[in-house]
Amino acid sequence: MPENKELPVYPMTAIDEITYRTPDALLSGQAVINVIQSCVPNIKNAWFIPSIDVDTILIGIRLASYGHEMDFTTSCPGCNTTKDYGVDLRRTLDSIQAPDYSQPIIQGDIEIYFKPMTYKNLSDNNKMQFDDQRTLNSLNISSADDVTKISAIADAIKKMTEMTVIALAQSIVTIKTPTAIVNEPEYITEFMINCDRTMFNRIQNYVIEKKTMAEMQPLEITCDQCQHTYKQPLTLDMSNFFERAS
Repeated sequence: MPENKELPVYPMTAIDEITYRTPDALLSGQAVINVIQSCVPNIKNAWFIPSIDVDTILIGIRLASYGHEMDFTTSCPGCNTTKDYGVDLRRTLDSIQAPDYSQPIIQGDIEIYFKPMTYKNLSDNNKMQFDDQRTLNSLNISSADDVTKISAIADAIKKMTEMTVIALAQSIVTIKTPTAIVNEPEYITEFMINCDRTMFNRIQNYVIEKKTMAEMQPLEITCDQCQHTYKQPLTLDMSNFFERAS
């Protein structure tokens, strides 16, 4: 970290742009890693950056590479009119909040301290979710019998549940009890598997709340045709985020 506590961000090179258009690299997350480490050289291993910082870093790279304006297309839910809009990424960047993870959850004599997942955690979880979704989609067009399909669906649902538990466990850094301090990931995961519903829901709500705080806020748009006002989520589509406006 530099003395001024600000990471220098450089524009994308031609190689970076080619990397970011490689489908396999996008799917694995390696494209994001390569581009971040190229454009923000102070980050030595981008796999281990907090996942809540990824959007901020990518916006910084987009600003350095192509300027502050980014176009997107939205469709009005009231009349289905489609229109192109522009968003000032400088204002978007200013609106992103950094969640405070210092406050634990306390229930009885147990204290649970949290941290954001790493980008590697997020990427691995997304790949597992993608594989499960692909399996479910393939069942719809397969000639397998109903028993086989039901069994496959049950397995997929079980995996999704396990992924939820793993993701929550990856967001916990320490569990303190009167007799022990637990930091080991395998024991934290075991705690998540065996805790009661009240504790599980508190942890899940805490993690979702912190994640939501770090996300870009939706834009409020009024349709020119029907005057309907609606909120448009602003997401960073990895396949076209760095495309230049034509």
